[in-house]
Amino acid sequence: MLRRLRRPWVLSWGLAALFAALYSCVAVNRHRRVLTQAYDLGIFEQAVRAYADGRAPIVLLKGPGYHLLGDHFHPVLVTLAPLYRVFPGAVTLLLAQAVLMALAVVPLSRWAHEVGGPRLAGTVGCLIGLSWGIVEAVADDFHEIAFAVPLLACAATALGRGRSAAAVLWALPLVLVKEDLGLTVAAVGVLVFRRAARGSGIRALGFGTALFGLAATALTMLVVLPSFNPGGDFAYWGQLGAGKAVGAPWELAGRLFWPPLKWLLLGLAAATAGFLGLRSPLALLCVPTVGWRLIADNPHYWGVGYHYSAVLMPLLIAALVDALDRTGAFARRPDASGPAPLDAAAVPAAPDAAAVPAAPDAAAVPAAPDAAAVRPARRALVVAGLVAAVTLPVYPLHELAAPGAWATSPRLAATKALLARIPDGATVAASNRLAAQLAGRTTVGLVCREPVPSPADDLSDGPQWVAVDLADPSVHAPCAIEDTRRMLGRYESFGYRPVVADGDLRLLRRP
Repeated sequence: MLRRLRRPWVLSWGLAALFAALYSCVAVNRHRRVLTQAYDLGIFEQAVRAYADGRAPIVLLKGPGYHLLGDHFHPVLVTLAPLYRVFPGAVTLLLAQAVLMALAVVPLSRWAHEVGGPRLAGTVGCLIGLSWGIVEAVADDFHEIAFAVPLLACAATALGRGRSAAAVLWALPLVLVKEDLGLTVAAVGVLVFRRAARGSGIRALGFGTALFGLAATALTMLVVLPSFNPGGDFAYWGQLGAGKAVGAPWELAGRLFWPPLKWLLLGLAAATAGFLGLRSPLALLCVPTVGWRLIADNPHYWGVGYHYSAVLMPLLIAALVDALDRTGAFARRPDASGPAPLDAAAVPAAPDAAAVPAAPDAAAVPAAPDAAAVRPARRALVVAGLVAAVTLPVYPLHELAAPGAWATSPRLAATKALLARIPDGATVAASNRLAAQLAGRTTVGLVCREPVPSPADDLSDGPQWVAVDLADPSVHAPCAIEDTRRMLGRYESFGYRPVVADGDLRLLRRP
């Protein structure tokens, strides 16, 4: 049994299944506790629900008539439509995200097995599975970048193994996940180009891939997204600081490295790769994502929260494995549990050469590790392990062992009772977290954006229900608490009758 667990495919897929289960428990339990939000779980559920019904992704939570392909470019979400059609609900998206994120364990741990055997494979599998960026992402609603994580793991692994064509094939679908990932595709192309011999077809493949990635990002940001966006432009130019001119080099440096919150992002990312991983060319694949985040004006992009760092995790761990391989600190041995290698010693000798001893095959002889490289390799693994251990209590995976996370408080029970009063198929105006609970079975918009019927004596166009949690800590964004209270007062003034008034929980019904 132990020998079977040491086999590469058993170890890698076993770890992937374990982390998929852990991620699923955390994500689904947070949704049960009404900790998910309309921004972003509700938005993506409305989009996938539309795809499953054969409609364009018009998302009321973003605004009346808002086409979600005018926000970000993620046609890959269509692939979830058949699954959602069979199993409608937010849980389907959360489980799909958990599985996708966990799949990154497979290629990285199998590559690590080739480099250093089952112990290194298990270590690397745990490092990626416990990585803070992925753990935070699986607990932070649902996002399209869940598709990017396994693709990046496979592409980086293929690059590390020297399989350039495979790396390109794994990287190309990234342009269908999000508009900025075309820059990462271009970075893959650059690495392929640099490694290939002059005049080779692989070099041409790398050059073409780099051009394709750049062109895909330019096309989506300048043409596709503006064509669907209600404002006729890319919605995030302002957050990327596109309108700010940089007059001197030190001004650009100031934007890249100030405020100090950006140092935390850079330092934690480097430590995730055990610092040694920064020596690997694969670390360059992080540059596009880290670059746009550092020059942006949105403080959420600078830190180590939300889902933005998930795409960095497979690249950083791949860089660590590549750097460990380059040090020569691990002896390469044949897989003792697999089939014996076909070598000269295994081929029967010819009759006239029976007396001549067969030369030992170099592949069958373990390469001796470089003693001088063992210490930095171990140090890198210790650093990466410490990052995983230190961040574990900070990020949501620790909730699995927190008894309070599995309890049902009176407040939660009251919230569930309020939601149960709203029938399926109703039209609802709701606050952020309540809207995420209703997106799969009602037509729900945010209470601060849902148009109030005017004049007041004609309420036929207004939502049938108004559900608000005034204690929702997320009400400052996307709806400020002042706007929520103001809109709640307007609905009451137009004759909406209170059905529930339990402290900060309010449910109104259209007369």
